[in-house]
Amino acid sequence: MDGKIYTLPDLNYGYKDLEPHMSEEQLTLHHKKHHQAYVNGANAVFEKLEKARKENANIDMKASLKEFSFHVSGHILHSLFWGNLKPSLKDGRENNPDAKLEKLLISGFGNVERFKKEFSQAAASVEGSGWAVLAFDAMNNKPMIMQIEKHNINVIPSLKVLMVLDVWEHAYYLDYKNERQKFIDAFWNVVDWDGVGGRL
Repeated sequence: MDGKIYTLPDLNYGYKDLEPHMSEEQLTLHHKKHHQAYVNGANAVFEKLEKARKENANIDMKASLKEFSFHVSGHILHSLFWGNLKPSLKDGRENNPDAKLEKLLISGFGNVERFKKEFSQAAASVEGSGWAVLAFDAMNNKPMIMQIEKHNINVIPSLKVLMVLDVWEHAYYLDYKNERQKFIDAFWNVVDWDGVGGRL
């Protein structure tokens, strides 16, 4: 075990490329420091578990698995977050979902604007640190919105995650201070709808 089970993913864009909606400083700090911390945490717990198994040693499983879940969930959600962002369009065109994704959103919410409104409200109202999530429920063939507090509380099992928005303060504080709603509004300018639709 070399501590590298989990690794920080590269971004598909440069740290300046999401400006003015996310600054280079904010994006760099979020990716290289905060996400890296979850990667490091997950690897450390994994290594601790592996060591205990090899040595047949006792370990506090409840605490270890809770910590492991926190770090791994943070790593997965951040990886999804980077994957559903892209630089905003510069030619004045609207940034919209493709026909397949639009049809799904209409089926679940009535129209795309209603989906954006509900998703934004979910993001704004997460208690403390957390995430707004668009997911697909295969049981009823519908999109659903959920909130995830911290990284791993209130998760609905089996739902396929399509899009996430990180509303921990570390995601926006340098750019927007405590004005979470301004960050949420800016997010819609850099959504990679192709990436979101590709997860269907």
